Amino acid sequence: MITGINDEGFVKIDKVGGVDARVLQDTVLVSENGLYGTVCCLPPHLTDGNEDKATPLAKTWVDFGLPAEEVKRQLRLGDTLTFAAKPQKLLGDKITSPALDDRCGVAALLRAAELIDTEAYKVILLFSAQEETYGTGAKTGAFAFDLDEAVAVDVSFASQPDVSGQYGKIELGKGPMICFSSVMDRRMSQKLTEVAKEKNIPYQLEPIAGATGTNGDHIAVSKSGVKAAVVSVPQRYMHTPCEVISFADVENTARLLAAYINCGGAFRD
Repeated sequence: MITGINDEGFVKIDKVGGVDARVLQDTVLVSENGLYGTVCCLPPHLTDGNEDKATPLAKTWVDFGLPAEEVKRQLRLGDTLTFAAKPQKLLGDKITSPALDDRCGVAALLRAAELIDTEAYKVILLFSAQEETYGTGAKTGAFAFDLDEAVAVDVSFASQPDVSGQYGKIELGKGPMICFSSVMDRRMSQKLTEVAKEKNIPYQLEPIAGATGTNGDHIAVSKSGVKAAVVSVPQRYMHTPCEVISFADVENTARLLAAYINCGGAFRD
């Protein structure tokens, strides 16, 4: 978000939601009205030897290449900027793009809607905004309905160099991640794994002892409480302009959601 414009026309910004400051320097950003600017970065020749450290957001400026009066005419405080990177295909079935978190979740939900073959249940798809800023879309969206159960679709961490622990074992192309959390409904998580096994859908497990950091946390405490689960698409390089996913994981996430709905979920009588 634009928080200031100085007398030389340079634009001060601050983050909205999760932004990795390490990858922000020298990237190209685009405004809501289509103006392109580059994030300012001091050449290493002029630094004090700390050029390998990320510039804090509070000290980050954007150069739109325009005089101050023109910048102030076309941009306003409160306007938002986003990464100008374009989606690119990688080898195999991989893709890299900004904001795959959580555009790939939207794709999975739309694909699941095509695969649902039952009319026995009312299914609501909620495409909520502001998940990164207090989950306001999910909170208000879930409150608008009397839900029997809900599945939040997000992304989570896949293995990459230097990642160890449980996420070092999560692979792209090996299926969606089914979350087991103290905040989520265990019967739903277990039913999702049973459906995946029955339908030969590859899946991976994601144990989280506390809150999941997804919209599932907000939906679970909507009104008097909602039985909730979380299914995530494995992703590398989260919150950067070059996030990476597998198309197969999106398809299998959709297959799992559709199969879960088609069988009546975890609480069918």
